[in-house]
Amino acid sequence: MNRSPELVLVSPRHLAGSGLGSTEVDALGPLLHHFGWTAVEQLPDGRRAVLASPGGEVLVAFDPLRQDGLWWTISHHEPFWQAQFSRQTPVEAIAAITQALPQVLGDGRYADRIPVTDQATATIARAGGWTVQGTAHGATWTSPDGHCTAEHTGGPEPVWHFEHSVLDGFNTHWSADFTVDTPERVTAQFMARLTDDRPVLRRIDDVPVLARHAAVITALSTAGLGAHTVHAAAQVGRDVSPRGTSPSRR
Repeated sequence: MNRSPELVLVSPRHLAGSGLGSTEVDALGPLLHHFGWTAVEQLPDGRRAVLASPGGEVLVAFDPLRQDGLWWTISHHEPFWQAQFSRQTPVEAIAAITQALPQVLGDGRYADRIPVTDQATATIARAGGWTVQGTAHGATWTSPDGHCTAEHTGGPEPVWHFEHSVLDGFNTHWSADFTVDTPERVTAQFMARLTDDRPVLRRIDDVPVLARHAAVITALSTAGLGAHTVHAAAQVGRDVSPRGTSPSRR
């Protein structure tokens, strides 16, 4: 079956799917080409890649052959912390972390081109309209449409767990997990890029089918004002209902 080449803008970002087949966002290239990271393991055709930081403190692995669906893993040693992302996690949010890793490790080159937020993860969620509910062990943040949650477990060992799905649809499901000792800047980078209200680019076929009715989708072929303007106008005054399925294709 032929894939449709139609390009669209999609928001909110958590509904857009991974984007790996649609966008030119590069989560690995800048580390190799600008920061001196090395490929310690690589298979042809992007089937697997493992990059190491110059000092060996961090490994970034991309493995689309993993049977458990956890395609991305970022691991830091001494202290140990790890972040893992499943297949449909939007690549823009993952790239926000990988491209900021050199700064996290103290490499300030290109800091003027790669912004790293100084806000707390919870502050970013609140600014993005996510609601919070206290739990026995921390708090759970929920996106305005109810499809994405971020559970923060407090106490002496805080962790973050993100979960997303639409109508329990398998292809809309993705998760992101950050273990104990993950720097606040890392989780904040993920939240900041995830809650960014600017749309992301996708081929229409790469947007999960069950997510399309919940998202705002605008074809790049839109005439007149331009696709970005039309998309922004479509978001103004839009009623957002938890688990809603209001059609929004433009």
